[in-house]
Amino acid sequence: MGLSRRPVRLTVDHLAAFEGHARECLFWQLDPVRRERLTPDEAAEQKRDWVASVLLEWGACGHVLLDDGRVAAHAFYAPPAFAPGSAGLPTAPVTPDAVQLLTVQVAEEYRGGGLGRLLVRAAAKDLVDRGVVAIEAFGASRPGFSRVESRVSAPSFPDRGGCVVPVGFLTAVGFRTQRAHPAYPRMRMDLRSTLSWKDEVEQAIGALLGAVRPVKQPKPAPPAVRD
Repeated sequence: MGLSRRPVRLTVDHLAAFEGHARECLFWQLDPVRRERLTPDEAAEQKRDWVASVLLEWGACGHVLLDDGRVAAHAFYAPPAFAPGSAGLPTAPVTPDAVQLLTVQVAEEYRGGGLGRLLVRAAAKDLVDRGVVAIEAFGASRPGFSRVESRVSAPSFPDRGGCVVPVGFLTAVGFRTQRAHPAYPRMRMDLRSTLSWKDEVEQAIGALLGAVRPVKQPKPAPPAVRD
């Protein structure tokens, strides 16, 4: 079937198709002490439990784009109460009226086609429909920075494969600085000014996904028939 036509809401079952670090990353879901005590398999189980808990207590907390069952791109979001790992960041906490965008990750071979933007728009549409007024995210402005103060430990920050979304990406999709910091500013998107996205999401899907599909070459014209 190929790359899915639109993002679908994340379910616990989708986690089995996650690969690499994304399968076991608990940077936002747990505090550093609890994270460091887990084996990779235990971390993957904890992530499944976290998704199940958020779905039960709050509702949809992410979207995925699938390519023949493989997760090509995904995004997680949740109220700040479900993201205790953010407490150690220097620009915490998230504003109480906002939902936190945790991660937006696109598999390397799918990058450059606008899939990250599409996932953010899908999240915005979902949250507008649920009456949420804003999304906030902690951005990383120094690629490769892995520590901020002694309280914060994380995998290499980022490009799009990291736990913390790059500031450049957040700015490009409509976030603005809410609390400045040289390494980890807190960014905000006011959803009251993005209501038109509910229609734009549907209109943008075909164009964005088309950018990551192989280009079909036109068939050669048949040879001319000579009398």
